[in-house]
Amino acid sequence: MSRSHQGPVAGLVAQVGLLATLTATTGLGPVGWLAGVAHALAVYVALDVGLRRSGASGLGPADRVTLARMTLAGGVAALVADTVRAPAPVAVLVALAAVALVLDAVDGKVARRTGTVSALGARFDMESDAFLILALSVYVAGSLGLWVLAIGLMRYVFFAASRPLPWLNAPLPPSMARKAVAATQGVVLAVAAAGVLPHPAATLLVGTALAGLAWSFGRDIAWLHRNHRAAVAPVRPRVAYRLIPPVPERPATPVKQAHPAGTRG
Repeated sequence: MSRSHQGPVAGLVAQVGLLATLTATTGLGPVGWLAGVAHALAVYVALDVGLRRSGASGLGPADRVTLARMTLAGGVAALVADTVRAPAPVAVLVALAAVALVLDAVDGKVARRTGTVSALGARFDMESDAFLILALSVYVAGSLGLWVLAIGLMRYVFFAASRPLPWLNAPLPPSMARKAVAATQGVVLAVAAAGVLPHPAATLLVGTALAGLAWSFGRDIAWLHRNHRAAVAPVRPRVAYRLIPPVPERPATPVKQAHPAGTRG
């Protein structure tokens, strides 16, 4: 097995191992297994394609941390999917999500310290965050309402819109506000999933998080649109105007009268 395949295969094996553990401890059913295995296969294919396109020889240290986060997110998704059969074990679900959220603060530091920052790693990190938030939003929507799904779906709607509107794929300037809003979503959803807050307080908390996320996406889209319009706007040629001084009027020249023929002047 080539080194580039070791990472995706390890993720596949780890996901199956986590599903087996959840089956033994929580009684994970067939629907949960179906969701977990589908997630594992999707991650395997995406990583394999990403490594081939990037030319990387394998996963770096930070990528392995992100892979662990994605595996935990797969476990959360399996537990959420299995709620069609039985209530989810809230303590286990929240514990998996909490560990994944803590590791979110680790992989970036590892990448910077080891000098392994890459476009593939950044994209993998972003997709791991997005999938965990989607799984948590589906679970919380069961108690607070379907509007919570907007938190989990917003990233994917943005991605779908970038197909017909490629200017949405342009790089964005760094923003601490964007990072703070994104990090808040998972924490807020995990707290709401834990059921430790009264229903009105949980609704207010998640609603505030959704409002912040909508503001963040809206601000970025507006910046991308302005940048796109500036890039495609036609450049008007500058026309140089030279001031021409007025020509002074000359006095009229008197016209001499001709003498009649045969006369003397």
